[in-house]
Amino acid sequence: MRALFVVSGWTGHWAPLVPLGWGLGAAGHEVRVVCRPDQQEAVGRAGLVAAPLLRGLDMVLQTRLAYLWQARAGRRDCPWPLLHPVTGAELDSPDDFDEAAWMREERPRIARDVVDSHDRTVAFARTWRPDLVVSDPMGLEGLLAARVLGVPHAVHTWGPVGPAEDDVDLRLLPPDPARAFPRHGLGPLGPHLLDLVLDCAPRPAEGALAVRYVPWAGGRAPAGDLPAPGGLPRVCVVWGTSPTVMSGPRSFVLPDVLRALADLPVEVVLTASAADVERLGRLPRALRAAGSALHVVQDHPLGAALAGCDAVVHHGGAGCVMTSLVAGVPQLALTLAPEQAANGRRLAELGAGLQLPAHETAATVRAAVARLLDDPSFGAAARRLRAANAARPAPADVVRRLEQVVAARRGAGGPDARPDAGFDGGFEGGFEVGFEVGATCAAS
Repeated sequence: MRALFVVSGWTGHWAPLVPLGWGLGAAGHEVRVVCRPDQQEAVGRAGLVAAPLLRGLDMVLQTRLAYLWQARAGRRDCPWPLLHPVTGAELDSPDDFDEAAWMREERPRIARDVVDSHDRTVAFARTWRPDLVVSDPMGLEGLLAARVLGVPHAVHTWGPVGPAEDDVDLRLLPPDPARAFPRHGLGPLGPHLLDLVLDCAPRPAEGALAVRYVPWAGGRAPAGDLPAPGGLPRVCVVWGTSPTVMSGPRSFVLPDVLRALADLPVEVVLTASAADVERLGRLPRALRAAGSALHVVQDHPLGAALAGCDAVVHHGGAGCVMTSLVAGVPQLALTLAPEQAANGRRLAELGAGLQLPAHETAATVRAAVARLLDDPSFGAAARRLRAANAARPAPADVVRRLEQVVAARRGAGGPDARPDAGFDGGFEGGFEVGFEVGATCAAS
């Protein structure tokens, strides 16, 4: 069997697909990953074969635009200035970015890239002839290719919020600004085109296949062994790379978090990028000199850092939430964007964590961590979620289910049982500026 993965331009979006790719390969199936060129290296680190065909707006630009739209709609709960979507400079007001002028200049290129991205994927699929297509929710080209070829398609979610959400910022399917589906004779894009949803959310959607979340750390090895717990409660602090890039330098609240925890009788394990550790400057040494038990490890996989921890503090990204869920650790999500806040709220609804805006005071953060440590219900709920995740089908079991789906489609007439509508060669009406990418693009 041939399985074609089609992934979007943010590694955290498709990280849950990596163990599934390994499972398919171990079962003797071929896997190819259609991706953007800037994702080719990460796909290679995952041990999968990349086909770097996709084009279009990069995810950082899309996310900054989404935050701009959210601010204009009154849906942004963040006191820091927005970033210019292109330059990353701070804006005094959302109106300081002349979106109309930018769109007039960039619209033709965006149109060409988006149309090209969809059509390249369809052309590759027609040549490679997959039996199955799998994508993350933003990998819309994968759904298109599957429908054009008439082969089964599975979309794999990436976090605690599943496909049954009503919030526009959390929708499962992005819009179809290039009208690729009508152009290929498939009618309007909609959930009715989905075959199978592989849902790793702790509260899976009705009709979806609940699957186990298996973390993939991007191919990084642990930076070294952490000291054994010293008798105090251990709190892990992790700050992803996306907040500063998407929300600006003022969103780097890591120093405030560390100072807040310095007043608690805990030991802290901090894992962050080398650049973020450098930005902390002398703070780690100052905290240690003041008697705080602080262990700093650069680029340490979160799953390894969580071993022996009693709580974790992060920015609410889906990868952080789900990896901490797998570890069974209570979580504090200090969030900057709607989708991160939704992740944190879902944790709170399930009793396994708390959510606060990232700009809360040190005293509020300190009290929240103390509550996670003092109230045993949080730990009990986190352990229940860990057990529930472990009881779900593992990647190897999902592979068997996908094999059955492919076999059933073949039994109904094979891949060609669904007519190949073909491409009519035209693109009527140009590019609609309806590509408001929901804030899910910054989920990790």
